[in-house]
Amino acid sequence: MKISGKPGWWFILLIIPIVGFIISIIACIGLAERFSKTAGNGIGLALLGFIFGPMLAFSNAHYIGPKAA
Repeated sequence: MKISGKPGWWFILLIIPIVGFIISIIACIGLAERFSKTAGNGIGLALLGFIFGPMLAFSNAHYIGPKAA
């Protein structure tokens, strides 16, 4: 959650059945955006992580840290 820019307590929401599915999609979109990828890649990461995870890991994408206030 920290890397995707979401509060750490959102991790607790993952155990609630329907809310957890939505939170995981939002967190994966945030993770993809931190690596300069699109929201489509984030949705793919949430739904097909075994395909999109290695695509993100082995791409030339670089982590963009938290945005300065």
